[in-house]
Amino acid sequence: MGETHPLDALRALCARLRGPDGCPWDREQTLETLKPYIVEEAYEVVDAIAAQDPRALEEELGDLLFQIVFVAQLAEEQGWFDLAKVMRLAHAKMVARHPHVFGEVKVADAQEVVQNWERLKKKEKKRGTLEGVPPSLPALLKALRITEKAAAVGFDWAKPEDVLTKLREEVEELSGVVARAQEEDRQTLREELGDVLFSIANVARHLGVDPEAALQASNHKFMRRFAAMEAMAAERGSSLEALSAEELEALWQRAKASQG
Repeated sequence: MGETHPLDALRALCARLRGPDGCPWDREQTLETLKPYIVEEAYEVVDAIAAQDPRALEEELGDLLFQIVFVAQLAEEQGWFDLAKVMRLAHAKMVARHPHVFGEVKVADAQEVVQNWERLKKKEKKRGTLEGVPPSLPALLKALRITEKAAAVGFDWAKPEDVLTKLREEVEELSGVVARAQEEDRQTLREELGDVLFSIANVARHLGVDPEAALQASNHKFMRRFAAMEAMAAERGSSLEALSAEELEALWQRAKASQG
């Protein structure tokens, strides 16, 4: 007898956890209750990739894989499908969407691959170009995916400079709303700010930058500098709340110089 395949062992584990003699907590879970855990594990994989930490990535991929197998176990219990069918469908889909690898289609570059991919998806599912964007995606990532899919069918700006011009137009419109803040309703302000953020995501796509990753990097940079400001204030026996705007700006500049 050969050694049990790790995937089979993981499937058996999930079945045991859900069985009569399994874990009370795991037996109580439903597809609905598992949603936040799936999202959380996916983000932890992304964090491990961003940190370039192989050991963390190995562990987080395992945690995400467990969630996938566990969800498939619940689906099998309801008579919907099992993990084997999920894998067969994924395999067939990837073969069908890579005709340039498994068929006779010729492509010039990665951009043409993306265009073919979108055409094949639309043909398979008989739905609109943007209907495949998950509604629950974070807004910035969703904006990126929307513009990617629109661009794949030719609805796009010719070059990054054109998108930057559009961004400036949206910022000007937002500035006009802010200047009339006492007269404008919050809905208009929200709409104009949303247009600016959407345009920024489009600029990022044209520049080949992941806007979600770029914003996360800026978040981390701000947090580092802000923590340095707090430490500097504490060295003086003070706190940020007790400092004037001028003193805060001076600390911020010192933090930037020290943190990079």
